[in-house]
Amino acid sequence: MIRHLKRPSAAASNFHDEAVTSTVQNLISEIEKGGDKAVRELAIRFDGLDRENYRLSKSEIDACVNSISRQEREDMEFAQHQVRNFAKAQLETMHELEVETLPGVILGHKHVPVDSVGCYVPGGKYPLLASAHMTVLTAKVAGCERVITCAPPFKGTPAPLIVAAQHLAGADEIYALGGVQAVAAMAVGTETIEPVSVLAGPGNAYVAEAKRLLFGRIGIDLFAGPTEVLIVADDTVDGELVATDLLGQAEHGTNSPAVLITNSERLANDTLSEIDRLLRILPTAKIAGEAWRNHGEIMLCDTREEMLAEADRVASEHVQVMTSDDDWFLNNLKNYGALFLGARTTVAYGDKVIGTNHTLPTMRAARYTGGLWVGKFLKTCTYQKILTDQASALVGEHASRLCMMEGFAGHAEQANVRVRRYGKRNIDYATAVEPSAVEKNLEVTK
Repeated sequence: MIRHLKRPSAAASNFHDEAVTSTVQNLISEIEKGGDKAVRELAIRFDGLDRENYRLSKSEIDACVNSISRQEREDMEFAQHQVRNFAKAQLETMHELEVETLPGVILGHKHVPVDSVGCYVPGGKYPLLASAHMTVLTAKVAGCERVITCAPPFKGTPAPLIVAAQHLAGADEIYALGGVQAVAAMAVGTETIEPVSVLAGPGNAYVAEAKRLLFGRIGIDLFAGPTEVLIVADDTVDGELVATDLLGQAEHGTNSPAVLITNSERLANDTLSEIDRLLRILPTAKIAGEAWRNHGEIMLCDTREEMLAEADRVASEHVQVMTSDDDWFLNNLKNYGALFLGARTTVAYGDKVIGTNHTLPTMRAARYTGGLWVGKFLKTCTYQKILTDQASALVGEHASRLCMMEGFAGHAEQANVRVRRYGKRNIDYATAVEPSAVEKNLEVTK
């Protein structure tokens, strides 16, 4: 039986807001009509930054890179090295394919990099430079030729740490633009910004809605909502560790769900006490505390099977497992954005440095998709070729009849003309090909 020691005080929602949709639609329309002029007006209004050209020059980029400390650069490069190495390892699992499915019939697929990618790096509330590693680097490992990136200014000027991260990750163009104006400019293009084929990266509700509305004319990584964390734990860990990990993700925003599923009442009560204590000393307690009050949840289960079922139902963005048998959950969990196994790791490692990507599905989207990875920037494209006249005629005979079953005479003729040429058969126009003697013999020997 499942009991709740704490329920969310705010009603669950999909975080969709019609007012946000209307606002974003209007802003996108302004940029479609006004181009660079509209982008500048919106940048002044929302970012507080007025420039004739929002693309940073080489000297500006160099100044940002040179302004960071040696330790900051070393830490940044360490994180990027981990992200790059894991993306490369993922890429190595993606094999191209060519197979002869029938004598003389060759089918295959290739992984073709997307030509251009626009990466958004949030930076209004916090300068989230890690998003540069996760998007720009991953697209570069995939082989994308042009990777551009936008981030809002921080306190009225391009954020040095973000710019340094964007540059070190390999960005080809860097823009000091935030919000809808950044996303729309990359997607639809302006006089000075060539549009991209795919948008990637997290953002606030307005950025997320802009990506949703633009999806179709461009590709996106995924639909993203507020950050989420789910901890599955038993009495092998203590309340301080669990509380720290819950609040560490709750500080992302006041609408960030933080959930504990446990079979230990002692751990549940200990966690509640520790959250109260930590909220008195955490510098970001105003945000984390409101998130916990509104969207925090503790569920007490009797068995690990119940814990598993509830975790799969929640389908959280981040699922942290700290139990006596973490591998059992690894082998049985189905719905999660990223999994963090054991007390030695934590969501913050994945967010910032360990190498797995932090752009992940939210709002239960983990039921049907994983997160951003190198494969998101690759198109798996198939091809076919036929090497012999006999193979073309054989496939053509079947294709002719199948097309006529559907009433597609023009399709049938594409097959028929090849049966006439390569099979040397006299086929009436726009009719189904009768089985040949060779085909009948093949059917008999199957």
